[in-house]
Amino acid sequence: MKSLSEIETVSKRSSRATGFSWGIAEEIGKNTKMLEMFGLSGIKNLNYYFRVRGVKNFEKLNLISKKNRSTKLAFCPIIAGLSFLDQVRSLENFSEINFEKIAYPLLFLPFISRASEVIGKKLQLKIDNKIFLLNYNNSIYSNSLNEGIVEIGNTVLIKFQENKDSFEEKEWKELYKLSENTFVEENESLKQVGAGAGLTDND
Repeated sequence: MKSLSEIETVSKRSSRATGFSWGIAEEIGKNTKMLEMFGLSGIKNLNYYFRVRGVKNFEKLNLISKKNRSTKLAFCPIIAGLSFLDQVRSLENFSEINFEKIAYPLLFLPFISRASEVIGKKLQLKIDNKIFLLNYNNSIYSNSLNEGIVEIGNTVLIKFQENKDSFEEKEWKELYKLSENTFVEENESLKQVGAGAGLTDND
């Protein structure tokens, strides 16, 4: 089994070899490692994308808007992902962002995961019928893990999730009240212990 370090290094070097700058290649290396770590097919999709990229052009999406429609070509997932990550602080003013036709959209996904960490909000990514919940770049929940190569995302939707508790206030109060049983009433003896040195010196 290949280590995550090997996956990142080979992905980075192969990206540079296909014409990406070292800076972008480093981003691709990190992203591929992340996909494999979360059980998604990073190597398969990246390898196949490089094969196709040699003979097929993709549209570069540099400025993200609320609705992004390609002309004739599908969007390059790397450039679209980098643009989203760079612009996410202004994009979060929208409740959702739409894309039409992103090539190899699993390669786009890690950029969205990292954007979730940047803005401190969960993001939902929907690629056709596949749904991913991205949690601050720490975890990915999905109904479609490890499905191999995904050549095109015809409809890609990103939703910004509002930060809110998963529990009700009464449940919190009940649990907090229970936690109060661990509180110890402060007395003179505890004050002396908490102060550090006592009345006797053992040195």
